[in-house]
Amino acid sequence: MAAVSSAPSGSAVSPGFAAPVSRRRSLLLGGGVLGAVALLSGCSDDSKSRPDTGGGAAAVALLRARGARDSTALLARYDATVDAHPALAERLTPLREETARHVAVFTSEDRSASPSATASRSPSAGGQRVPEVPKDEKKALAALAQAERHTADTRTAALTTAPPELARLLASVAACGAAHVFLLTQHDADS
Repeated sequence: MAAVSSAPSGSAVSPGFAAPVSRRRSLLLGGGVLGAVALLSGCSDDSKSRPDTGGGAAAVALLRARGARDSTALLARYDATVDAHPALAERLTPLREETARHVAVFTSEDRSASPSATASRSPSAGGQRVPEVPKDEKKALAALAQAERHTADTRTAALTTAPPELARLLASVAACGAAHVFLLTQHDADS
């Protein structure tokens, strides 16, 4: 006996299959899957499967310093964007606070410490120059999302040379950056 479909003819819904997933939901699901894959790739205790970086503690220190530098640059970009577009402050504050926590985690000597999210709001912190922010609010958000995407991609690429503990941190922070990209671009997709 054949199954009867209540979907109108010509519909993309076939008997036994769910309705098509919206673009936003598919992006969120895709980002979640990528984040989970990145996170799981850092969960292995098999240090023999990772290539020897040749520097041991020096290589870890370099990766942590790069992580801190990249997060500090993102923090400066958040601050410059809020300075240029004060109306975005409420939307950007939670993302900025997470980015400040990333700076604290990468610079912390005690790996178990719970970092504060109140990093100084100095746009020139760490000797970084203040990033240029587009005058148009949507373009400013797009530039911020692009910076987050680039940083997340850099951290994902670093997973191949990082030892397991640092790889887990890099994967987690990269996944957070991917979520920031989604949140920064979400309102544009809604309008």
